Amino acid sequence: MATKYPFTITPELTAISIAYRNKAMIADTVLPRVPVGSRSFKYMTYPIGESFTVPDTKVGRKSKPNQVEFSATEQTASVDDYGLDDPIPNDDIAAAPANYDPKGNAIMGITNLIELDREVRTAGLVFNANNYAAANKIVLSGSSQFSDPTSDPIKTIMDALDAMVMRPNIMTIGRAAFSALIRHPKIVKAVLGNAGDSGIARREDIAALFELEAIAVGESFVNTARKGQTVAMQRVWGKHISLLYRDQLANTQSGTTFGFTAQFGDRLGMEREDGDIGLRGGIVVRAGESVKELITAPDLGYFIQNVIA
Repeated sequence: MATKYPFTITPELTAISIAYRNKAMIADTVLPRVPVGSRSFKYMTYPIGESFTVPDTKVGRKSKPNQVEFSATEQTASVDDYGLDDPIPNDDIAAAPANYDPKGNAIMGITNLIELDREVRTAGLVFNANNYAAANKIVLSGSSQFSDPTSDPIKTIMDALDAMVMRPNIMTIGRAAFSALIRHPKIVKAVLGNAGDSGIARREDIAALFELEAIAVGESFVNTARKGQTVAMQRVWGKHISLLYRDQLANTQSGTTFGFTAQFGDRLGMEREDGDIGLRGGIVVRAGESVKELITAPDLGYFIQNVIA
């Protein structure tokens, strides 16, 4: 017997939810989405040593080549549902001006909050020192921080990149830390070729300087106060840098990457009638998605904590 749901999936609202993108958010860049076929899924993790341990490859004239076997550990996880509702009185729908879609705008507002929640979850994983191998993290303080003009961000970042068995190809950095980095005298001098006392470095120039595919700058803010309290705005991405190896072709069964986001199905846009909204009833619209953010290879990331004071 088919399960009946009170909400009706609406193609138009679903299309708006899928198409909506807040350009200030970087979670999809840092932990790319990977489709999974069911709510519960399996993914593979690989021991890093196997790819770097050289066996005896010499073959005698009549002997067989030595055999190797690659092992993998199967892990199990499941997606979580994230969604929000927005009730719209029928009076508001009837009074809406031309070229204004109350339901579509509600879906965009909901989707923005769902994306912000995902941004907070992703930042909490990527900017968490516990999610990195012991040898792949450093805490800066005092004159080593990039807010000090006598510090050496080029050496700090290059040493971190060179310490990795698989060189990171993306940098994730909070906006406050990035603003300090692009104004740092040594960076300005290296990029602009001047004395380092004026100008700022462009993002693409810094990526080229460190031979990175991309630099993801966390721009978004979140209100950390509870509902009804005075607004307390805080940056989602803190004053840190993560240098990550990202394989955008990796999935749950192949490829090695620092992390990814498992996604079951597409985002949904739905609606249902509710007679208890106002005098004349109304429509409740809902948007949501089923995802799980995962760190799958801690050895493929390097965390530089407290980049600025």
